[in-house]
Amino acid sequence: MSLNEHQKGLAAGVFCFLFWGIAPVYFKFLKEVPAISIIAHRIIWGAFFLFVFLLIRDHKKLFQAMKISPRQFLVLCISGLLVSSNWVVFVWAVTHDQILATSLGYFINPLINILLGMLFLQERLSKPQVVAVLIASGVTIYLGIYLKQPPWIALFLAITFGLYGLIRKKLQVRPLIGLFWETLILIIPAIVYLLYFAPQSNYVTPTNLIYSLLFFAGLVTVLPLVSFNYAAHRLSLTLIGFLQYIGPSLSFLVAVIFYGEDFTFGYQVAFGGIWLALIIVSWKPFKRLVRSGFN
Repeated sequence: MSLNEHQKGLAAGVFCFLFWGIAPVYFKFLKEVPAISIIAHRIIWGAFFLFVFLLIRDHKKLFQAMKISPRQFLVLCISGLLVSSNWVVFVWAVTHDQILATSLGYFINPLINILLGMLFLQERLSKPQVVAVLIASGVTIYLGIYLKQPPWIALFLAITFGLYGLIRKKLQVRPLIGLFWETLILIIPAIVYLLYFAPQSNYVTPTNLIYSLLFFAGLVTVLPLVSFNYAAHRLSLTLIGFLQYIGPSLSFLVAVIFYGEDFTFGYQVAFGGIWLALIIVSWKPFKRLVRSGFN
């Protein structure tokens, strides 16, 4: 039986969030390589794979679609710095046994989006959203007290990704074209770093396996984004919003069960509060989604 467009979109959405959820396993194999070096390779090879995909998809129309204004170029420079810094901290955290912190950050992200919508898009918060934000703020402060320092990794990932989404939402550039420009903008600094700075860093001599993993880090970057873009055009934003919890949920399980990270009482309180906040803001949209037959 052939799949309709909605089913194909749902399959693509589930795939990309499952992929992001297990991505820490991939980067764990590169734990001896500095995070900045990994991201430099990710940018270069991500641009390569993305160019191949866009050229196959758009053919000669790609070069017309690539035209942007000077203002759009400057904004993409900012968004590129945001997403690349997000990648660096994510990879650093994964390779330093902090996958739980990354999971918490991406659970906090939807609540950060609510705040950014209120601050920059004049969106009004509903009572459930106010309660959810207060709960999330409270447990985040508690985790900071428990850790005797703010949960920097989780907050940095949530805020940078939230700001990145806000900027890209306001910018009238197609998602994958925008990502391609971001990688192109960063590709020269990435090459310069690898040629002149990376050789001076002290890490294990790269093997053929490490070179292969660094090369395919570009595909690991592009493949789920292409799937997400496909899903976003075929699914409602509400359904996409629920699917996005797959990623951090899976990485949470990977951290605790597969890598044995310590799920301390502070993290238990923080995750419990964040999950409660997400249930509060998701309850009404979920009921609407059920009534619509998950379309």
